[in-house]
Amino acid sequence: MDSPDWTPAETEVLVRSMMRAPSVHNTQPWLLDVAPGELSVRERAEPALPHHDPDGRDRAASCGAAVANLELAVRTLGRTAEVAFLPDDGQAELVARVAVGGAEAPSVEELRRYGAIARRASHRAPFEGLVVPEPVVREIVAAGGAAGVEARPVREVAAVARLLHFAARSFQQDGGYQRELSLWTIRDERAHHHGVGLPASRVPAGSVPWAGLVRRATEIPLPAELERRLAAETLLLFVTADDARSDHVRAGYAMERAWLAAVDVGLAAAVLTQPLHLEPVRSALCEDLGLTGFPQALLRIGYTAEADPAAPRRAVEEVLRQGFSPSAH
Repeated sequence: MDSPDWTPAETEVLVRSMMRAPSVHNTQPWLLDVAPGELSVRERAEPALPHHDPDGRDRAASCGAAVANLELAVRTLGRTAEVAFLPDDGQAELVARVAVGGAEAPSVEELRRYGAIARRASHRAPFEGLVVPEPVVREIVAAGGAAGVEARPVREVAAVARLLHFAARSFQQDGGYQRELSLWTIRDERAHHHGVGLPASRVPAGSVPWAGLVRRATEIPLPAELERRLAAETLLLFVTADDARSDHVRAGYAMERAWLAAVDVGLAAAVLTQPLHLEPVRSALCEDLGLTGFPQALLRIGYTAEADPAAPRRAVEEVLRQGFSPSAH
């Protein structure tokens, strides 16, 4: 059974759900093509982050996270969805196609996790210090499973603390990284109308290791203090079997699925990828944790008393490529 044309209301559900995905420096590096029975997610060639994301790993992972949201939106609209990652070698920018079939009611779990999309935001401050129960951690780990991706809890906090300290020192002294971070930081949030970038108010001072964004003035705790802080958090590491672009996309897809599962049960989260762009850190993490694959992202999970405000977003017209005009609000 072929899917009928999308109505304007359905199209807006699809594109706005995808737009709410997390992305590197809130660049939202994706485009959406909408056609009867098929949705295509494409990666923007720009913007580039040569100092933070020189190989485009985080940009590809960001697009993978958007695919996870889009899949949930299709299911919530009552259609079947079958995702194919990097389906066409001739179209390098094509990240995924979602084949949309006939009517099929979404599960209660899918509806709940779709509802979590609007509540998901990066929590860059400390958590409340409450321990996440093991059954909940297992549920989130299971949600973050995807072909070729393993989500695993991190118990070796001393090793992670040492590596985060090394990475923070390196980024603090990297002039190119600091200039790039400054360019993508929104100073005057009331006058900002571009829908991309990191609001300065969302990056608390002295936030290592929580924000993962290290500025010149950031006070970097000693490894022992970082270890103490990390021991009070729940950390998940996403590991892929290989390190190709398809692995980066799938890692982002799996990470977003885990993040939405965490939000659904009342938790907050934030992702750390910056340290893994330093090859000494990535290699040492593999050795210290006995990994047989490639670490792609760390996800911090915990309880927080206050909801995090959403970051700015692009206009629908910047994301949807088919000339759709959204309904008035």
